[in-house]
Amino acid sequence: MPGFAPPLPPAHVAIIMDGNGRWATRRGLPRAAGHKQGAEAARRVVEAACDLGIRHLTLFSFSSENWKRPQTEVLDLMGLLRRYLKSEIAELHKNGVRLSVIGDRGRLPPDIQSLVVEAEAQTRANVRLHLMMALSYGGRQEIVEAARRLAAEAAAGRLDPAAIDERAFERRLFTAGIPDPDLVIRTSGEQRLSNFLLWQSAYSELVFTDKLWPDFGKEDLAAAVAEFMQRDRRYGATASSG
Repeated sequence: MPGFAPPLPPAHVAIIMDGNGRWATRRGLPRAAGHKQGAEAARRVVEAACDLGIRHLTLFSFSSENWKRPQTEVLDLMGLLRRYLKSEIAELHKNGVRLSVIGDRGRLPPDIQSLVVEAEAQTRANVRLHLMMALSYGGRQEIVEAARRLAAEAAAGRLDPAAIDERAFERRLFTAGIPDPDLVIRTSGEQRLSNFLLWQSAYSELVFTDKLWPDFGKEDLAAAVAEFMQRDRRYGATASSG
């Protein structure tokens, strides 16, 4: 049809990677085994995102609430993160993937903070895919921090409170300069955002799948993208107004 433009794939996909513990429990394995398989799923999905033409991929890797988990599990997760940063960065760099971390990285162990800084510096110029890992991240925490920054700038006389608008607020978020997610996926059958990208997901399309995260792969990401491309995104307007 003349003038018909095919739907575009999402530029930014964000994923709540849920179900590692249940995957392990169902197999009579320790939760750490589920997290290890979850890391393998993350590797598959990064490769799939590159193949599907996705430009930004955000993975909810460790929430601010996850610090409340048993210390042994937190230590296992930190160990897994440490190994991932040491073993995967060279491959990400080779494949043109830029890595960055959003969240309260000050709560991470010092050596992991250093590994993050090194990984970000090494991959900064890569443009094939921007992979963002949300670590020690909470959406409400992010919003409060942005408000605190604006208040401090206004109190110091560097910002007119009347000039504060959505764009000014967005520039103080962890994701400043990154497009909002077009598509948010959550695995494991749960249907909630769990304090993930609350501001940024205002008009995101949501896809929920019953599949547990360690079983999630390229076909599942492709299916979610295909569902997204069937959606009619109106951003609050009516169909006739477009």
